[in-house]
Amino acid sequence: MNRPYALLLTLALLQGCQSLAPKSEAQTPVADAAKAEQDKPVVYGSFKQDTFYSLLVAELAGQRNRFDIALANYVDQAEKTQDPAVSERAYRIAEYLGADEPALDTALIWARNDPDNLDAQRAAAIQLARAERYDDSMAYMEKVLQGQGDTHFDFLALSAAETDQSTRDGLLQSFERLLVKYPDNSQLVFGKALLLNQDGKAEEALSLLEAHPPENGEIAPTLLRARLLQALDRGPEALPLLRGAIRDNPEDKRLRLTYARTLVEQDKIAEAKAEFESMLQQYPEDDELRYSLALVCLESKAWEEAEGYLQELIERDSNVDAAHLNLGRLHEERNDPEAALREYALVGTGPDYLPAQLRQADILIANGRGSEASRLLAEAREAQPDYAIQLYLIEAETYGNNGKEAQADQVLQQAIKRYPDDLNLLYTRAMLAEKRNDLGQMEKDLRAIIAKEPDNAMAINALGYTLADRTSRYAEAKSLIDKAHQLTPDDPAVLDSLGWVNYRLGNLDEAERLLRQALERFPDHEVAAHLGEVLWANGKRREARQVWAKAFQAQPDSPILRKTVLRLTGSETL
Repeated sequence: MNRPYALLLTLALLQGCQSLAPKSEAQTPVADAAKAEQDKPVVYGSFKQDTFYSLLVAELAGQRNRFDIALANYVDQAEKTQDPAVSERAYRIAEYLGADEPALDTALIWARNDPDNLDAQRAAAIQLARAERYDDSMAYMEKVLQGQGDTHFDFLALSAAETDQSTRDGLLQSFERLLVKYPDNSQLVFGKALLLNQDGKAEEALSLLEAHPPENGEIAPTLLRARLLQALDRGPEALPLLRGAIRDNPEDKRLRLTYARTLVEQDKIAEAKAEFESMLQQYPEDDELRYSLALVCLESKAWEEAEGYLQELIERDSNVDAAHLNLGRLHEERNDPEAALREYALVGTGPDYLPAQLRQADILIANGRGSEASRLLAEAREAQPDYAIQLYLIEAETYGNNGKEAQADQVLQQAIKRYPDDLNLLYTRAMLAEKRNDLGQMEKDLRAIIAKEPDNAMAINALGYTLADRTSRYAEAKSLIDKAHQLTPDDPAVLDSLGWVNYRLGNLDEAERLLRQALERFPDHEVAAHLGEVLWANGKRREARQVWAKAFQAQPDSPILRKTVLRLTGSETL
């Protein structure tokens, strides 16, 4: 290609880089790439005439918003020419358009043909990680590390969160190998901590971060460390850690938001409210902050303030359904059911729709307006057929929770006739039958579920527990619960069932061990009732009373606790 053609192509590429991006005041990755190219010294390539015209067509297509043609031509020429500049341009377009496969292919061409370019090596590493090719990704990222470039090992670790265990194990080994060579690399330390946390090794992850405090004001390791402290029931240590980081980075919104949420998690509602108010003053256009502040006001029973923020959200057309849902809850707290019903009725389809339908049904049925609730839910099923099964479940469970088992059963019969293969409906009918002491219907429905899903641990456990608790078929019950335990060994509900059936079989020490595990993982009043009864039978009556007393503090109206204490002690009080 002669010199005038080269000059023409260079000018076309430089102008086209800006035209490819959609017109917007916001800078885009494509526009960034254009500026970077303009800042570089002009280097003339040597292309065949076909290549020149293909690239020129690509740029013209980009000017006319035909990004599909622009991308196809650039990818084609990147493969044919192996030219670093062409492949970089192709990669930038593919990345901007979210075209994963072309982005990976062109990033690898760019990295191979420009081995000293750290941006190219980093792009290849990130695209390989997105494609779940972690070993290859680590190799490219190590090149960036060797070149003293800005690495993204944290991205590699985060991208592995949804992969299988063997993949994460292999990636962790790669991190450990590099940490031997680069022990002070904060990105490697942070990436390894992320991987450890993904594997449920929170204590190891925290120890690693504590042994390598972040340098240069890095925020992400501090945020992870605070989250780990919360998870390990060391939440009070997270607050001074976050306060110190905020002093060093007073403008960092992530730190302040994490600090405010940590205050909420530790029930420091007044302090959290003040923090959210301060942030909202600083960021008045941030409706997520406004919504968080509304929830904190609800928690602190600052009803007027909460209502004000929720109405603001509606006026700003932001989080509208969530605002109406929480206004409904606010009116319920104020004992104004009619106002609550009006707000719930305004909630549209989406994540808040079913909770709003549930609250409407509960208000109406609890106030003797069951026919109105049924009519509204029937209309909702016709208007929103995708929600039909959930709406049937809401109607049945709400009737059941309000002591109207006959109406609940009638709703379920109608639903199962319409959706005979839905296992959630069958399970709900089984639980309702158990409440009515119709163990035959319960067993029939649960066995129907198990026949269709032999590994349904919830149904297997429910049947096993009921047989242990309500019949003398203990051996059969234990066989079922053992299977559920094999399927879900860490499920506290299954541990509770296994402890209870061992108690029924007279294995008190084993029952106590299992029920302690269950209560530690899930401090539920029913588990506490079971553990207390086993301790009582095992001669540990003082400890049994302590377990019950603690459970009563959390749930003073628990019927199973009261029945257990009355049956064993002869008194409802401890």
